[in-house]
Amino acid sequence: MALSRKQWNNIIIIACLIMVAVLTFVDRKTQNIPSDAKRLFDDNAPLAQLQLDGIWLHKKTSRWECDPKVLNCDEWAKAWQTLKVSPLGDAPELTESPQELVIQIADIVQTQRWMYFPSLGALKSPAGNWYLVPPSLREGLQPISNAKTTD
Repeated sequence: MALSRKQWNNIIIIACLIMVAVLTFVDRKTQNIPSDAKRLFDDNAPLAQLQLDGIWLHKKTSRWECDPKVLNCDEWAKAWQTLKVSPLGDAPELTESPQELVIQIADIVQTQRWMYFPSLGALKSPAGNWYLVPPSLREGLQPISNAKTTD
């Protein structure tokens, strides 16, 4: 039995409505930041310097300076400055190699070496504690770099 033009139109309309509903649901689930998420850096311990796999970010007076390869310096700095994380009870199942993250807090001379697993959104502190970055905040934590290097 062949479908009429009206029936095909109705099928297309219903498929579109289902698609919009699914995309709305997914968007709402990924945009929400968990209630137990806390800022990694606050006013008492602000971020002063960061290095992610050799690409650096440094606060000089009131401005941020980045590695010359970084194209989104201000956005990258803001993403790390305002980062919220949730504590994890157990270590996640690791499926990738970590990126080394070196952090320096203002007024503290010693740096901290963390491990960051971008696809999982997992951070491992120097003390061995695990934290989860909400999916909606993960994209901003990676710098956009220029393919050409200026050496």
